[in-house]
Amino acid sequence: MVKINWTKEAEDRLTEIYNYISKDKPDAASKVVNEIYKKVQILKDFPEIGYKYEHTSGFHIRILLYGHYRIAYWIKSENRIDILGVFHGALELKRHLKMGDIR
Repeated sequence: MVKINWTKEAEDRLTEIYNYISKDKPDAASKVVNEIYKKVQILKDFPEIGYKYEHTSGFHIRILLYGHYRIAYWIKSENRIDILGVFHGALELKRHLKMGDIR
């Protein structure tokens, strides 16, 4: 089974999403964060379900969609997936996904 690792960047982004939504709707904020975590669990059985992210790094980066959010992940090996970040669909992914931090 694939191990899913949340990077610090991804955890920070999820915290930002929670804080933003919770200003007006704390219950909704918890629900969104929990649903994003649940959505990511599908990668354990279907690691390539997300669409390929076109870039020049050479890494196997894919994007999983949840509502208005894009979950960027790296298939590091057949046994490990790193969640790189969770981004609102309105953001330009190229500007916000830090490819230089991938190791």
